[in-house]
Amino acid sequence: MHVDGYESLVSRPILSAVALDGNEPIAAARHFARSFMTGVQAVHGIPVSKRAMGLVQLVVSELVTNSHKHAPGPCLLDLEVVDSAGEISVWDTDPTLPAARPADPGRVGQHGLEIPMAVCRSFEVRREPVGKRVKATVVLADDPGGHPAGRLM
Repeated sequence: MHVDGYESLVSRPILSAVALDGNEPIAAARHFARSFMTGVQAVHGIPVSKRAMGLVQLVVSELVTNSHKHAPGPCLLDLEVVDSAGEISVWDTDPTLPAARPADPGRVGQHGLEIPMAVCRSFEVRREPVGKRVKATVVLADDPGGHPAGRLM
């Protein structure tokens, strides 16, 4: 489909995936995410705000950290651009579904789900035939209303 000489992204998805295992999967995941989002801008011409670039890296870091800490073996990180949003998906081998903890201002750490849930347009966790998948969506363009997740309040 063409609109004024611009090919629709529906016909050509933008996606990339990496298996993460080893000593520094979180750093590798953040680097992978930054490279992917930079390519989305440079190669595909899709605007990615500084806020979105940082949020994608933050969400990737939180989700891969959770996977690395709680699941044996490697995890798989999938990044995709769909409808001007970055979809982040992390699969791991542990079938236990994570749950966000109740708010506790005195708690140090253990906010690995709360952060993505607060800054993402959507967030879901589901069991797979083997393990589980956590999926989050970050809006790539800044929200005119100023909400970091691109949601109306």
